[in-house]
Order: sequence, then C-alpha cells, then structure tokens
Amino acid sequence: MFAIVSIAGQQFKVEEGQQIFVHRLAAQTGDKVSFDTVHLIDRGAEVSIGTPNVSGAKITASVLGHVKGDKVIVFHKKRRKGYRKKNGHRQSFTQIKIEGITG
Repeated sequence: MFAIVSIAGQQFKVEEGQQIFVHRLAAQTGDKVSFDTVHLIDRGAEVSIGTPNVSGAKITASVLGHVKGDKVIVFHKKRRKGYRKKNGHRQSFTQIKIEGITG
C-alpha cells in the first residue's frame, strides 16, 4: 500500500514505516504530524485517485529530527570583466517517519 501526498510544496510517494526528508516543518522532534493533501492511494487491487485530493484520506507521521543538507556552491563569473561572486547554501530538512495511511 502506498500513497502520493503533498508535503511542504513537494509530492512524495510514501509507504508505512518509510523515513523521508522533507523541507523544514514547524514541529518539534517527537511530534505527530498529519497531512491531508493525498492525491492517490493504492491498496493493491484498488486505486483511489483524487480530483485533486482524495476526500477523507490522511497520512500520519512522526518527526524524527531536523538536519541540514549538503552545501551547494553558487558561483557567478563574467569572463574578462573581473566579476566573480561566490555564495553557499545549505537547505534545512525535517526527517519524518510515516506511521499510517488512512482513507
């Protein structure tokens, strides 16, 4: 059984017991969170497709922690002009574990 759900502006294919990294959520470590923007639920032989969401469907998850991703270097240069600009970025993520899929 799996579901397609929107979490923090991104769509994920999730199953029960799966751990995923999503964009930073405003929740503390150990909190229970739920998401109701479920677009599809596959129960093996039965598939429910929402328009755009499946009514009554909900994904429950628990927050495992907050982490930072790898550093990405952003470098701009214009040749022969002496223009160089270097920036770095580290995205903040929240690690969650999918507890249940209902609906």
